[in-house]
Amino acid sequence: MIDPLFWLGLSLLLVATSLTAVLVAAIPALQELSRAARSAEKLFDTLSRELPPTLEAIRVTGLELTDLTDDVSQGVKSASQVAKQVDQTLDSARIQAQNLQVSTRSIFVGAKAAWRNFTRPKPTRRNSDRLPSNEQPPLTLREREVLRQENRRIKTEIYRANEGYDDAANWESNFDDED
Repeated sequence: MIDPLFWLGLSLLLVATSLTAVLVAAIPALQELSRAARSAEKLFDTLSRELPPTLEAIRVTGLELTDLTDDVSQGVKSASQVAKQVDQTLDSARIQAQNLQVSTRSIFVGAKAAWRNFTRPKPTRRNSDRLPSNEQPPLTLREREVLRQENRRIKTEIYRANEGYDDAANWESNFDDED
C-alpha cells in the first residue's frame, strides 16, 4: 500500500488547509464581534453615566407624586369639613328663621290681643257703690262670710273661666284665618 508517510502528509495538508479556510472565514466574524464589543462598551459607559441620574430623577418624581397625593387628600378632607360647616350653618340659619317666624307670629298675636283688649268697651262702673274707704260702714260678720264665699271658686269654675281663651293655643290657626 502506499506509504503511510504520504497519508500523514496529505492529512496534515488537509488539516492545514481546513484551518486556513476556517481562519479566513472567521476573520470578518471576529472583526464584527470586536465592533459589537466596542459598541457594547460604549453602551455600558453611557448607561453608567446616564442611569444613576435618571434613577434619581425617577425617585424624586415618585416622592413629589407622594407629596402631591397627600396634598390632594388633605384638600379633599378640608373641602369635606368646609361642606359640613356650610351644612351646619344652613341648618342653624333654618332653625333661626323658624324661631324668627314663631317670634314674629307671637308678636302679631300679642299685638292683636292687646289691640282687642284696648279697643273693647269698658264696663261702666257704678260710683254709688263705691265710697272712699274711710266713709264705708264696717261689714258685719255675716256680710264678710258671704263675700268670702263669693270670692272663692271651685276648681271647675276656675277651669271654665279659662276655657274661652284659646288664642295662645291656636295662635297659628287664628293668625292664618285673618289673613
